[in-house]
Amino acid sequence: MSYVDDVLSYVVEKNPAQPEFHQAVKEVLESLRVVIEANEEEYRKEALLERLVTPERQILFRVPWVDDKGQVQVNNGFRVQFNSAIGPYKGGLRFHPSVNLGIIKFLGFEQIFKNSLTGLPIGGGKGGSDFDPKGKSDREVMAFCQSFMTELYRHIGADTDVPAGDIGVGGREVGYLFGQYKRIRDTYEGVLTGKGLTFGGSLARTEATGYGLLYLTRAMLKANGIDIKDKTIAVSGAGNVAIYAIQKAQQMGAKPVTCSDSTGWIYDPEGIDVALLKEVKEVKRARLTEYAAKRPSAQYHEKKNGEHGVWTVKCDIALPCATQNELDLEDAKALVANGCKAVCEGANMPTTIEATEYLQANKVFFVGGKAANAGGVATSALEMSQNSERLSWTFEEVDSKLQGIMENIFANIDAAAKKYGMEGNYVAGANIAGFLKVAEAMKAQGVV
Repeated sequence: MSYVDDVLSYVVEKNPAQPEFHQAVKEVLESLRVVIEANEEEYRKEALLERLVTPERQILFRVPWVDDKGQVQVNNGFRVQFNSAIGPYKGGLRFHPSVNLGIIKFLGFEQIFKNSLTGLPIGGGKGGSDFDPKGKSDREVMAFCQSFMTELYRHIGADTDVPAGDIGVGGREVGYLFGQYKRIRDTYEGVLTGKGLTFGGSLARTEATGYGLLYLTRAMLKANGIDIKDKTIAVSGAGNVAIYAIQKAQQMGAKPVTCSDSTGWIYDPEGIDVALLKEVKEVKRARLTEYAAKRPSAQYHEKKNGEHGVWTVKCDIALPCATQNELDLEDAKALVANGCKAVCEGANMPTTIEATEYLQANKVFFVGGKAANAGGVATSALEMSQNSERLSWTFEEVDSKLQGIMENIFANIDAAAKKYGMEGNYVAGANIAGFLKVAEAMKAQGVV
């Protein structure tokens, strides 16, 4: 058996009942096969891949808190510190009922390569809880966040591990988490990113993942002779990433016509009204039915089992910005049939392996999340730099740096794919470019 196959078996054996983690490792290692086989003897002797797929540290803890009725609730907390070869652990916290150790490990593993691609000195990690902030009062969210941080604080720090937000963890949650950290440690440091602008946050952080997605998408299309202007775009999600991807796409002259949430989806042939979408999702925290009620051109579709939503709409570009495995093989077939030219991932692993392979086989330009959605973590690292310097950069400065980072990421993944004889395979290019930097750092630092 080849070294790659040995390690894939090792991962399944050592990490049972963690399908998302198995999927992430398989996708990465399969695309790295050409690189690994060229260095197989050396990598095997050093157990480089076993070390790469095994987190440096996994922290699991309980989070007790009291709800508004006086009832004590208990949730599970996680922080997986995956790889610190090129810098302190960096990766978000996710609060969602679906969170389990396997999902956190999948996200942390992906984060290693995403962070490497940014060119910034940050390692890979991820964390979160199965707590659901939806429907909770501000006091309940604060109580949970304070209890969560009362355990997490001992494992993080500005030069050790710097968490950020993710699904279910926005500015409100980051504020409560930071306040509790500061209270316990009695120190004011850049231990979290995504902070409010009044206490060390960075301008453009809110917009960063969505904007970055479009900067990379535009660069990829341009390299293939396509202008993004006047292109119809299907977007899934209605959170931070989706909203600002829609906004930046419109600024570039494209026309996003869809968005979705957990209960349904919108098709608006006149183009999504960003101001209305922000009011519904960011201010009112309401369902998309409210968008449809106020926008005569919008068609609302309730989500049903087996129904494929936004991916059935005719589009030139698809941007999945919601959650993992939301775009399956049937969706990929629908996109190809409708003439879709490009798919770029705004979420983490939103496309199944079967769908990815089908899109690539049918000549659809495809860029995975570890490259396409790296704008968020890149700007988080820029926030860390500002905190270290005790400075605050302008929106334009941060946005300009973000654009440069995303265009550089595309150039690097394009070059890596070409170097290893896989021109146009941007998934392999991203994995190779991200892996080589981490592997060199791991080898240089010895068996640790």
